[in-house]
Amino acid sequence: MFEYCADPATLSGFKWLSCYLTTGKHMGFYISFGTVLLLLAITAPLALLFGFGGAMAARSHFPPLSWIGRGYIAIVRGVPDIAFFLFFVIALDQGFEWARHKVLCPEWTDPIRQGNDFVVCAAAKMPLSSSPQWMHETYGFSLAVLTFSIVFGAFAANVLNGAMGAVPRAQVETAEAYGMSHRQTFWRITVPQMWVYALPGLSNLWMVLIKSTPLLFLLGVEDIVYWARELGGFKTARFTAYPHPDWRMWYFLALLVFYLGFTRVSEIVLTRLTNKLSHGQATTGGEAQRRAEA
Repeated sequence: MFEYCADPATLSGFKWLSCYLTTGKHMGFYISFGTVLLLLAITAPLALLFGFGGAMAARSHFPPLSWIGRGYIAIVRGVPDIAFFLFFVIALDQGFEWARHKVLCPEWTDPIRQGNDFVVCAAAKMPLSSSPQWMHETYGFSLAVLTFSIVFGAFAANVLNGAMGAVPRAQVETAEAYGMSHRQTFWRITVPQMWVYALPGLSNLWMVLIKSTPLLFLLGVEDIVYWARELGGFKTARFTAYPHPDWRMWYFLALLVFYLGFTRVSEIVLTRLTNKLSHGQATTGGEAQRRAEA
């Protein structure tokens, strides 16, 4: 980036460090922080959508739909996250390729399962081998987002299911007495009020989601953990023009500061949101606000 970085072997002190921290690989490290934030920005609403759908299904009076909702919550919550991530991403990827294989290569006669190998025609590969690198990265990131959303959606479904049941029954009965249908009662009474009961659980889930983002490393996405390990490890002139000792401790310390700072900001935002939703509600937080105002 700087003119004096042309020959790193002649540099020392601050100039060496400034050139080292502005290499192309370090730019990838800095961009990976954006990758983590993008994952959170997309996953959070998707997980909430999965959770809301799962909670509605679990509370359904139609038994098959209720079984699906309760089964989704129980199965995903009962499997360790790492095991689910490693299994589901592979299964989802192979499922996409299998479907494309059946449509694009109907003349294929060889078995898809050949021992331990999963073999499909070249046209069915996701993405194609001739696709640019950004498509491979986008596809891997999309699989990660979908997996995160499904996993944390199950936990959100459990939280929202409990929050829906926490809405005072008297309010639901009053709405029904005024002639509201079951659908109107749900959308006008239950849903607006359930958030104040759900927010503590969803806040904890958000914190867990933040702490789970290093799982991107297991899914093959070049996230901040990947770059911290690669850049912080011992280097020689064979691998880089900037050899240095093992600096992984300092790189992971930077990740620690990032995660602590981000969770602190999240706590402040969630506290303000909780106070806003508790205003006027018949909850402990709402009662505390009324006493403070009095």
